[in-house]
Formats: sequence, structure tokens, C-alpha cells
Amino acid sequence: MWNGKKSITLSKLCILLFMGLLIFTVVSAPWLTGWFLDFSQADLRDTETFFLATIYAGAVPAAYLLYNLLLLLRRIDAGQVFNPENVERLRRISWSCFFGAGIAAVSAFYYFPWLFLAVAAAFMGLIVRVVKNVVAQAVALQDEVDSTI
Repeated sequence: MWNGKKSITLSKLCILLFMGLLIFTVVSAPWLTGWFLDFSQADLRDTETFFLATIYAGAVPAAYLLYNLLLLLRRIDAGQVFNPENVERLRRISWSCFFGAGIAAVSAFYYFPWLFLAVAAAFMGLIVRVVKNVVAQAVALQDEVDSTI
């Protein structure tokens, strides 16, 4: 039967899969970029350097996000849900989304579809930020309950 432990395990496996995909993308970025530019119907001559810069710059906040997400899930798996460390992990995850959104927004100057990724990443950052605020309030309430007992 499906339960919370299995769900966390599946989430961890998905994060590891995305980490592998990120490594593959970084390693094969020159080939992927060349393929995309050849495949694309848009006139993207002389933009290969820009695409590579976007991929490599975007890999940094993506890797940081995945790392913090994995640490967050490990804490939750250990039963440590409402604590300040998780609030900090969520804060880092949201900022990673915002940095990724910034990189994609700047990249939209040479390839407009990056703007859609920028909006999606910023929206995800906002959602994570709201969840972070909820968890922070829960931590504060938990501390208050613990101090009154």
C-alpha cells in the first residue's frame, strides 16, 4: 500500500534522476546546443555561445536547488518536519528558483522562449516562498507550544 515513506523515497529517486539529467545536460551542452540550433527553424546563427552561457549559468542554481531539496527530504524522512533548518532549506530553494528565473529572463533577449521558463521559475519560487512562510509559522507555533510545557 502507498504511504508517506514510499512517497518520500519516490521523491528522492526523482531528485536523483534530475541530478543525473542535470549532469548529462552540462556535460553534453555543446552537442545539445549544436543539435538544437541545427534543428530549430528560427534564425539562431551566432547564438551558440549565449545558449551555452545560459545552460552553464542556469546549472548552478538548479544544482543548488536539487541539493537543498534532497537535504529537506532527508530531514522530513527522519521525522524532522517543523524546524528552522527546513525553513532555511525552503528559503534557499525559493532563491534558487528566482536566480534561475533571472538567468532565463536575461536569456530571453537573444531567444524569446526563455521568457516562459523565467515566468515558470519565478512562479515556482513564489509558491515555495509561501510554503516557507507557512512552515516558518508552524515552527514558531511549535516553539511556543514546546516552551509552555
